Amino acid sequence: MQNCQKKIFGTDGVRGIANIEPVTAETALKLGRAAAHIFKKLQKEARGHGRHKIVVGKDTRLSGYMLENAITSGILSMGVDVLLIGPLPTPGVAYITRSLRADAGIVITASHNPYADNGIKFFAADGYKLDDNIEMEIEDLVFSGKIDNIRPTAIEIGKAVRIDDALGRYIEYAKSSVPRGLTLDGIKIVVDCANGSAYKSTPCALRELGAEVIVYGNQPDGTNINKGCGSMYPELLCKKVVEHKAHLGLAHDGDADRVLMCDENGELIDGDDIMAIAALDMLQKATLRDKTVIATVMSNAGLDKVIESVGGKVIRTQVGDKYVIDSMLANNYNLGGEQSGHIIFRDHVTTGDGLVAALQLLAIMKSKDKPLSELKKCWKRFPQIVTNVKVVKKTPFEELDGVIELVRQAEAEITPSGGRILLRYSGTEPKARLLLEGDSIEVLQKWANLICDAIKRQIGA
Repeated sequence: MQNCQKKIFGTDGVRGIANIEPVTAETALKLGRAAAHIFKKLQKEARGHGRHKIVVGKDTRLSGYMLENAITSGILSMGVDVLLIGPLPTPGVAYITRSLRADAGIVITASHNPYADNGIKFFAADGYKLDDNIEMEIEDLVFSGKIDNIRPTAIEIGKAVRIDDALGRYIEYAKSSVPRGLTLDGIKIVVDCANGSAYKSTPCALRELGAEVIVYGNQPDGTNINKGCGSMYPELLCKKVVEHKAHLGLAHDGDADRVLMCDENGELIDGDDIMAIAALDMLQKATLRDKTVIATVMSNAGLDKVIESVGGKVIRTQVGDKYVIDSMLANNYNLGGEQSGHIIFRDHVTTGDGLVAALQLLAIMKSKDKPLSELKKCWKRFPQIVTNVKVVKKTPFEELDGVIELVRQAEAEITPSGGRILLRYSGTEPKARLLLEGDSIEVLQKWANLICDAIKRQIGA
């Protein structure tokens, strides 16, 4: 690495404003070349027949065309073939990578970010996200120029092939995650696809299982992904569930590795609710491995309390589904996730999958013959406030005047009764994130206002 300032990988791949470094065609081409070289080195023999192959998928952003062509060119220039699958959810790309026995998978997406952003995520041959060491190797090659002289010629140059049945393969795989014979006959579901990569897959899968589906956010135009819809704006979903008198609703983010739901009353069901409902069901069936759920520091403390009350436990990681998955892999756990809706049912998937997670909840609803409003009563949430502050730069909080002192004062008031404070910068957006948890919402709001105001005054956007 030339220096630490050059780092382009964040907590979830490479991300930023499209056509501004590092999310440019030039860097995408270099990333394609570097990734092709690394994956060939990791797997001397191609997993399938013939040449090494890398799957390339994307979400529905306008800039996806530019980055798809650039990264494909880089891969082909290293003598590796490309399997183009077009718009497909991030978990779909992970699955297709395994299904087609490719040597790696790449998805071009900025997930829940606005359309002007974009990014690049990588999957290894097994469908899991890359570990930090491999990301560092790729990054080193991007900046060092060590592979500039590796130039296959003639028939050694790779070729790109479009895979037409990727969508169907993923839909069938997602459907196979529910018990054989289960149908959704008689269930009305409102779906908000965020004008993102699930605009075909989720409605189609639910309909094929027998549900009546009412769809919003399924008209992507390249610029409307996540715009006032999807899991970032669940108010629309909750309103439409009540309006259509549906049994429930579900909303994805742009690349559909998240899902938020709402019950028949239009009340939101977030990732903590989903983990609580699923974990208690799995504990009852003795299918929750080591009776353990993996959550991040952002999850509500009420989750720990309910799981522990029935003999299970919750292990916390830092924020990012990558870290949740790493912990699950290290100890062979099979349920983990984030409050934001990244849920990993590892018996079925290798990454957060909004469709598969929703199907697991639907299966529990059917087996228990209870609506979501009843299922979510299984646990009690501690009062919690989560606030985001847009910032112009990520100055260490210790260097901001008075911020750490305010945090200490807040801790002194709320931690004696079991509360907590978490202040951090987002790994994917220019935002400071503040979480406060305790027994008094008024006290939490007071400290949220004071701390956020201090940050805004000094580095607020």
